[in-house]
Amino acid sequence: MATIYDCNQSELVEKASEELKKVDSIKPPAWSPFVKTGVFKERPPFKNDWWYARAASVLRQVYRYSPIGVSKLRTKYGGKKNRGYKTEHFYKGSGSILRKILQQLEAAGFVKKDVRKGHKGRAITAKGKKFLDDIATKISKIIQKNE
Repeated sequence: MATIYDCNQSELVEKASEELKKVDSIKPPAWSPFVKTGVFKERPPFKNDWWYARAASVLRQVYRYSPIGVSKLRTKYGGKKNRGYKTEHFYKGSGSILRKILQQLEAAGFVKKDVRKGHKGRAITAKGKKFLDDIATKISKIIQKNE
């Protein structure tokens, strides 16, 4: 059985976002078509289904770095802001988007709140791990068949 480390990560996020569309508890809010994903962005995302791609990416990050909180995820999804003639500065990503996605993944049973010896944040559950590992196995089987 393949894990998330055995396949192409962009393919994994793409396939996982397609699978997350079938989960009832993960739905983009009404404001999602109009919102920027961070203060450093100039426009909202181009794709209409960007919410599912971000949810799949967040689920992958929780798998890799659990327990992980909103603050660390904001740093991961941050970027440089173009400030005109002034030097660029790093700004964190939107915390509201990440918080809502984590709440939806928690409602779906893919992540859970975890408190271990001073570490707070969300950790992956067995259901979430199986979800991502099954997708990774499908991707690796397709690759093996094509070779």
